[in-house]
Amino acid sequence: MSIGEVLAQLRPEFPDTTISKLRFLEAEGLVEPQRTPSGYRKYSWDDLDRLRFVLTAQRDQYLPLRVIREQLAARDAESAAGRSRPTLVAVGPSGEVPGRSPAQGQPAQSRLSRTDLLSRSGLESATLTEVERLGLVVAVAPGWYDADALVIATAVAGLLRHGLEVRHLRAVRAAADRESGLFAQLVAPLARQSDPAARARAAETARELIGLSQQLHAALVRAGLRGALGR
Repeated sequence: MSIGEVLAQLRPEFPDTTISKLRFLEAEGLVEPQRTPSGYRKYSWDDLDRLRFVLTAQRDQYLPLRVIREQLAARDAESAAGRSRPTLVAVGPSGEVPGRSPAQGQPAQSRLSRTDLLSRSGLESATLTEVERLGLVVAVAPGWYDADALVIATAVAGLLRHGLEVRHLRAVRAAADRESGLFAQLVAPLARQSDPAARARAAETARELIGLSQQLHAALVRAGLRGALGR
């Protein structure tokens, strides 16, 4: 596959992915596509699998590239020693591959209707309306939601099952907004540059900041609960 064909494979599941992003991941050593004699990149299905692994880890776990690189190395170590690179195959205009069923590698749904969001998160319709009113979940278009909305709605549903009320989450929303503003100040100088590599570094810095923030928040909550747990 060419870099454009790889981008077409990834875009449905990772809509923010760009050619600059793929080149950045290559420069960071996370994927190593072959090159034609004229210098064009050619990606295998193994390369595409690695890119999906990296992008999923960044999106769902906010892991920094250093950690993802270590995980890839561990995964590679578990593979059969001396395994040869897979043979490159032609990809049709719709992404079809000889001998590969259409269901294989099919991207997960990244755009959800309101009905899908309610079904998958476990929220009631009235509760989702209240959650939206507080700005915890925001539709990307009227009646349509992204993957982050599903994560938030699912987490809210779980908290409500433990006895919290939606109004208790106002403070969480306010804290997240303050933190977003603080992090935006840190990454804005890179994000404003016209250099694609600088913008890719800005996105990676943001993901690392989010991951560190999650670790800090979890540790602080654990420490605060020690008294209640008698530890």
